[in-house]
Amino acid sequence: MHKQLQNELLTQAKQWTLEAGEIIKDNIHQPTAVATKSNHKDLVTVMDERVEKFLTTNIKQKYPDHQILAEEGFGDIVTTLDGVVWIIDPIDGTMNFVHQKRNFAISVGIYYDNIGYIGIIYDVMANQLYYALKDHGAYKNEEKLPTLKNDLLLSESVLGFNHSWLMKNRYIDEENMQNLVKKIRGVRTYGSAALQFAYVAEGSLDGYLSMRLSPWDFAAGLIIVNEVDGLTTNISGEPLDLLKQTTVFTCHPQIQQKILQNYLT
Repeated sequence: MHKQLQNELLTQAKQWTLEAGEIIKDNIHQPTAVATKSNHKDLVTVMDERVEKFLTTNIKQKYPDHQILAEEGFGDIVTTLDGVVWIIDPIDGTMNFVHQKRNFAISVGIYYDNIGYIGIIYDVMANQLYYALKDHGAYKNEEKLPTLKNDLLLSESVLGFNHSWLMKNRYIDEENMQNLVKKIRGVRTYGSAALQFAYVAEGSLDGYLSMRLSPWDFAAGLIIVNEVDGLTTNISGEPLDLLKQTTVFTCHPQIQQKILQNYLT
C-alpha cells in the first residue's frame, strides 16, 4: 500500500471513528432496543447497527472498491483479504454498553493483501483513542506507546481472560489454567476484546486470552499490539485467521512461550 494512501486512510478512519463515537455519546442515555443473536449473552442493539451503517456508508461512498467485513451485516461477504479490507466492530462490548454505559469500544482494522496496516480502537466514554500505522508505532491519544521491551516475569504478570476459560472446552485443560492463575500476579476481565488488546499494547495488561473471537474482535488490536512488539497467535502458537473465529492469545513477548508451552499446549 502506498504511503500516501496509508496516511489518507488513517486520517479518514480516525475521523469517522470519532464521529461514530459522538453518535453513541449523544444517545447513550436514550432507551435502546436490545436483541439477542446466537444466545442470551450475545447482544445486539439499534446503536450497534446505526454505528456500523454510518461507518460502512461512509467507506463505500469514498472507497467503493474496498471490501468491508463487519459484525452486524452491513458490509460485504468477504472471502479473501486481497485488496483493501476494512474489518469493523461498531460496538465491541455490547453487554457493557447495555448494562454499564461504559467499557466498550469501536474497533476498525484496515488490511491490504492480508497485511494489517491500520488499527483503531476507540474507548468511547473514556475518550481514549488507540491507533497504529504499520511500521510507524502505536499511539494513545497522540502519545506514542513504548515497545514492550522490559523484562517481565510470569509471576509478575496480569492477564485478561473472558469467562469462557472457566467452562469445559476442547482447547484447554482446567488444571493447567488453574495452575496458570496461581502462577501469575492477577486476572482481569473487562468484557471487551478490543479494549484488552489496547491494554496489552499500553502495558496495563501483560496478556489477553480468549477461547473464541471473531475477526472484528481482534483485527484492529492485532495491528496495534504488533506495533509495540507484542505477540499474537492462537493458543497453539499459530498465526490468526482473519476470516474465521479462532482462539486468541496476545501478550508481552517475554511470557508468550512460557504460557504456550506450559499451560496452553
